[in-house]
Amino acid sequence: MKSRIEEIPLEEFDLSLSGMRIMNPDWVSRVQNSMWLHGQLQPVIAREHEGKYQIIDGFKRYYISMDLMIKALQCQVLDIDLQQAKILILSYNRPHQSMEAWEEAMVLEDLLKTHDLSQQSLSTLTGYSRSWVSRRLSLIDKIDEEVVSEIRMGVLTSSQARALIKLPRGNQMDVARVIVDLGLSSRQSDRLVNAFLKAEDEDQQRDILIHPEHILWDDPMDWPEDPYDGRLSSYGNDLMISIMKFLPPARTLFLRLSDPRIEELNETEKVIITPFLREVSGYAEKLSKATGQLQIQPIKQDER
Repeated sequence: MKSRIEEIPLEEFDLSLSGMRIMNPDWVSRVQNSMWLHGQLQPVIAREHEGKYQIIDGFKRYYISMDLMIKALQCQVLDIDLQQAKILILSYNRPHQSMEAWEEAMVLEDLLKTHDLSQQSLSTLTGYSRSWVSRRLSLIDKIDEEVVSEIRMGVLTSSQARALIKLPRGNQMDVARVIVDLGLSSRQSDRLVNAFLKAEDEDQQRDILIHPEHILWDDPMDWPEDPYDGRLSSYGNDLMISIMKFLPPARTLFLRLSDPRIEELNETEKVIITPFLREVSGYAEKLSKATGQLQIQPIKQDER
């Protein structure tokens, strides 16, 4: 495979393959911090295509360069065709595991349909097993289009989306909203979906979505496991455990406060509830001051 390194002005790049990638905010933030501190550490990968340079790997670096007003990027230009370029999207990101399962599925589906390849051919070309290819493609076959939009925008993760596959398409978005609002883990998402599927009727399903805490956090044993981290001191681990056990009920409270039915509270209900909310607000102010004492510094990250 022939290649060369060139400095390419941003306006000469072709972004037509960017639809196969998700701009995960966490990944973008890490790369942005790195480029701000160190500049471009790795070249983007591209191929010549219709008078431009079609990016294969390095979309985050491209978008961040625009924000940082960088006019050109170092680029490794490969002499390959379109099919090879799409396969390389998978292989370039395999070592760092920086692709979401959904992104892998989008690349595979495009290769399947656009290049008339079989699942066996995809397995051979990508180096993945036939069962791996089949599992990735099933993500797209069983998911609702509205949920797909949430995944593409990085709002919903692939691990959360996998839980939704078990649901009928018509119910997926309603459950997805709860998963996103509460920031549920893949295990918690599975638990919510399973409870929804076991509901006896629509009223019970509606109650599960309105009061997901009854499914997720009624029993302290169901809270996140103690997140022991060997890098932390004894106090640091104690603090981390307290934070993790605080998050689920805090998320539930925020979900309740954003419920449109809050406008329907009568005056008696407001009189009863308001003193407790004021106490919560007071603790929130104290928490904000306490966390401010940490004076957290940005962590340097290598480019991904």
